[in-house]
Amino acid sequence: MDGTRVVVSAKERAYRHTKAAILDGRLPGGDLISEGQVAEVLAMSRTPVREAFLRLEAEGLLRLFPKRGALVVPVSPAEVEAVLEARELVEGHAVTKLCATTEPERAAVVARLREVLAEQRAAFAAGDEQAFAEGDRRFHTVLVESAGNPILSELYTSLRDRQLRMNLGSLLGHGPARAEEILGQHEAILAALGPDRSVEAHGRLSEHLEATRTAVLGR
Repeated sequence: MDGTRVVVSAKERAYRHTKAAILDGRLPGGDLISEGQVAEVLAMSRTPVREAFLRLEAEGLLRLFPKRGALVVPVSPAEVEAVLEARELVEGHAVTKLCATTEPERAAVVARLREVLAEQRAAFAAGDEQAFAEGDRRFHTVLVESAGNPILSELYTSLRDRQLRMNLGSLLGHGPARAEEILGQHEAILAALGPDRSVEAHGRLSEHLEATRTAVLGR
């Protein structure tokens, strides 16, 4: 309601703060953090932080060690492979369907993709790595949503946290060359979105996801 201030519980604040720091790379995989650290930053007791940590452990982002703290769980190679396999299945289907749709429908999706790509280029020019990674996620989300399948869209949304961590990992330490590579690959996918070009478009998508795999895993 207008004028109503939403009150967020201490437990929820601790959860959101810690999760955001894990997803945006401020708390990288392998870091050991304590309830006291988070409690001090947020000016609260340790009890709500402890509850937040338990929730994050259930989500697979933390591993708790009694009296020692919590380990930020690194993204494992097996998780990277599983996420990319799921992405290729979902996004590949969306690309194939988009290439087969009517020209007006396809043009509307391509226009939206070009808007997102322009935002990505602006983030790159500004040196805003987090905005660039978020733009990468939006580009692929638009592709998936173009298929008009709410179940696939929900499945893709469930991968969001893992993708965000992977995207940051695929950019950090690689400098501008990696970002330029991503922009070029997105442009190549866009260029291939046309009637009777689904095989080419799917191939461009596969090349893009393979480059992500290489950047994250180093192979």
